[in-house]
Amino acid sequence: MWFILPFLTTCLVIVCLLMIVVVLMQRPKSEGLGAAFGGGMTDNLFGAETTNVLSRFTVWLGGLFFLLTLVISILYVKRSSGETAVQKQLLKTPPPMTKAVEAPQKTATPVPSR
Repeated sequence: MWFILPFLTTCLVIVCLLMIVVVLMQRPKSEGLGAAFGGGMTDNLFGAETTNVLSRFTVWLGGLFFLLTLVISILYVKRSSGETAVQKQLLKTPPPMTKAVEAPQKTATPVPSR
């Protein structure tokens, strides 16, 4: 079970990098960063429906990002929900007392009367 969190974290990083690349490949109306990858590259890769394919891929990657983030946060909470060392020390019961506390002894000294 120790490998689940590092594996999911690695998957989350890969999804983040893919999402960055896909968002940068999309052709905005003003030809911003999408033109840096070459105007015809995405058309050659996905065909005439480039905008639809990239937007759908972005939606799927965004959903996967949120799902992975939710699962990782739940696993971290479950992993750290055990008792801490301070809680264990506070919940320890004190050892039972074996010695009884002795009451002070009364002395038989007469009290002077007037």
